[in-house]
Amino acid sequence: MPTAATWRVSKDSEFAQKAADVVGLYLSPRANTVVFSVDEKPSIQALEHTCGFANSGESVVRGQSSTYKRARVANLFAALNVITGHVQGETTQTKTRVDFLAFMDKVVVSQPADSLIHVVMDNLSTHKHCDDWLAAHPNVKFHFTPTSASWLSQVEI
Repeated sequence: MPTAATWRVSKDSEFAQKAADVVGLYLSPRANTVVFSVDEKPSIQALEHTCGFANSGESVVRGQSSTYKRARVANLFAALNVITGHVQGETTQTKTRVDFLAFMDKVVVSQPADSLIHVVMDNLSTHKHCDDWLAAHPNVKFHFTPTSASWLSQVEI
């Protein structure tokens, strides 16, 4: 039996309703429906090891040190089609609402025009307040996992 030390319990007052909504999408997607689980991983760092050359008298040897410098930082957006298992991803320099919605534009365009698209995601502020975008995409519906229940997001697990 999980203990409080190993299991984070959601205190979301709408936990049962939100969890049932998400699990229902996973278990019984309707015909002509696509279900995506979407998440982002911020601050992926590309590291570059420092190196140099040492003259050993007879030859020059290239060496690599254990130190590194940060070359770039990127954000990864991912959308898992929970029916097919296909993952669509994109990296961006920032993790803003504009970046998120630009990624969602690409996800939506990749689907047949008559598809009803359900998107399961967490409660990150970047995912909120997208009413104008949703109004422009009436075939898309956002579903939010309960607070502290990231294990309900298929792309996260």
